[in-house]
Amino acid sequence: MKKKLILESGEVFRGKGFGADQDIEGEVVFNTGMTGYQELISDPSYCGQIVCMTYPLIGNYGINRDDYESIEPAIKGLIVKEVCDFPSNFRAQMDLDEFFKKRNLSGISGIDTRRLTRILRNAGVVKGKIVSEDADENTVIEDLKASILATDQVAQVSTKTSYANPGRGLKVVLVDYGSKLGILRELAQRDCDVTVVSQDTTAEEILLINPDGVMLSNGPGDPVDVKGATEMIQKLLGKVPIFGICLGHQLIGLACGAKTFKLKFGHRGGNHPVLDLKKNKVAITSQNHGYAVDQESLKKTDLEETHIALNDRTNEGLKHKIHPCFSVQYHPEASPGPEDANYLFDEFIEMMEEFKSKKLSK
Repeated sequence: MKKKLILESGEVFRGKGFGADQDIEGEVVFNTGMTGYQELISDPSYCGQIVCMTYPLIGNYGINRDDYESIEPAIKGLIVKEVCDFPSNFRAQMDLDEFFKKRNLSGISGIDTRRLTRILRNAGVVKGKIVSEDADENTVIEDLKASILATDQVAQVSTKTSYANPGRGLKVVLVDYGSKLGILRELAQRDCDVTVVSQDTTAEEILLINPDGVMLSNGPGDPVDVKGATEMIQKLLGKVPIFGICLGHQLIGLACGAKTFKLKFGHRGGNHPVLDLKKNKVAITSQNHGYAVDQESLKKTDLEETHIALNDRTNEGLKHKIHPCFSVQYHPEASPGPEDANYLFDEFIEMMEEFKSKKLSK
């Protein structure tokens, strides 16, 4: 099944297709992780994107039942140097090609992923399309230039109805902007009683649940496109502790008057160093985002910067100066990646307990 990847900038890569035999179009990005491809494929934050893996061999430990980050994958497609046809792992239930066929996903292998990554690093992310070998390249390029990427990715991946993940501890409302199951697992390990709600849930509806805290999840796309989120956060500030991750972090920034911007090629991988400015301590983190909070715009807000990325000095963490609210741009739940930042969930628990204690003492 010969295929080719065509970029809107005119570059063409020829290779071999795997998974479902169909043409796919999306924003082409790259991920530097050596492992964790199953979590990546099932991460809702990749909605609408075609992901190039910089590590050359993908699929070598197969697909298993335990490492999913969502029930339905939202990724558009996968680009790899080499797909492993015979995985070797005691947990493996199928290979990557079989999984892609079952899930109606498509990918391309056998291309120069190093060259593609250099193009994306130099020029920034671009639209691309994986098509059959006989597709007319000029026509595809013109179509890509004229096409407009979707802006409703959060609505596509968010739960449509609320559901519970019961526990006997603190009551947490998790606003699902494309939440990874890793967040639920971390809260469950701390015995939190979690109610997961849709991305368009209002502050009034959240407060009716009477939570001890609210968590704003990760998710895909531009934070400016998430309608109603900033207004909801503004109404919750001061009334309940808030913890934001990735997209949730950016939405807190917008709600407090900061601005966001699109990164040239984003942060995607499991090896990104982040400096905690308060503790003067570095954590190696898992990241997946294409937007960041503008640090200059923080000066006119009640937010203080708590973390920065050491690779490009962009913002990685915020804390509200008045209200119990903090956030990070990276993924403390990892999945996949290092667990250096798991302590942030414990800090969220402590924040909720302190806030609850103050309310009871009044």
